[in-house]
Amino acid sequence: MASYFREHISVSNEIRDILIADAALTIAFALIFAGGIGGITSDPRRFLYFIPISLVAVSLSFILHEYMHKIVAQRFGAIAAFQKWNSGILITLASSLFGFLIGLPGATMIYTNRFTAKEEGYVSLAGPLTNFAVFLVFLGIGLFGGAYVSGTYAKDIISVTMFISVWLAFFNMLPIYPLDGSKVLRWNKPAYLATIIVIFAFLYMVAGTYILGSLVFALVIALMFSFMFRAGSLFGSQPRQPY
Repeated sequence: MASYFREHISVSNEIRDILIADAALTIAFALIFAGGIGGITSDPRRFLYFIPISLVAVSLSFILHEYMHKIVAQRFGAIAAFQKWNSGILITLASSLFGFLIGLPGATMIYTNRFTAKEEGYVSLAGPLTNFAVFLVFLGIGLFGGAYVSGTYAKDIISVTMFISVWLAFFNMLPIYPLDGSKVLRWNKPAYLATIIVIFAFLYMVAGTYILGSLVFALVIALMFSFMFRAGSLFGSQPRQPY
C-alpha cells in the first residue's frame, strides 16, 4: 500500500494540486466578501477588489496549514502529500456564489501505520497552530505597524487574513473525524480544550457575536465532510488519512 501511494504522488503534482486548491479558495472567499452572486452582479468591482486580498490571506492561512501537516508527518516517518479533490473544488466554488463557504478543495493525505496517538496529535495540531501564528503576526502588524500600514486596502488585508486564518483553525479543530480536532481530542483532551479556548478568543476578536452562527454552520459542514469520507467517496478508497 505504501508503494502504491508513493508511486502516485510527485512534487510537481503536489504543487499543481495545492495551487489549484489555493486558487479555488481565493475565488470562493472573494465571492463571499463581495456578497456572492448578488453582490458581484450589482457591483463586480467589489469582487475584483477582494481577489488580491483573498489571495494573500488564503495562501498564508491554507498553504502553510497544509504544509506544516506534511512537514511534521514526514518528521515521524510518514509519506505525505497534498491532493486536491475535484468535486470538493466545485462544491467550494458553487457554495460561495450563495454567500457561504463549504470549503473542501483538498487535504494533505498521509500514509502510515506507525503513528502513535501522540504523533498523530502533533501532526493534527501543526496546522491549526500555524494558523495561530499567521493570526498573531497580522494582529501585531495591525496593532504596532501604524507607521507602515495605512489606508483601507492594507487594513482589509490584515483583517481578512486574520479572519480566514482563525476560521480555518476553527473548522479543522471541530471534533469530528477525519478533521484535525478528532485526532487531537483522542490524543490529549487538555491540549484540545486549550486550543479551542484560544480559537474562540481569536474568533471573538474578528467575528464578535457571530461566533454562534459560525459554529452551527461549520458543524453542519463538518458532519457532511465526515459522512462523505466514511462513505468512501472522498479522495477514493486508498489507505490514507486527510489532514
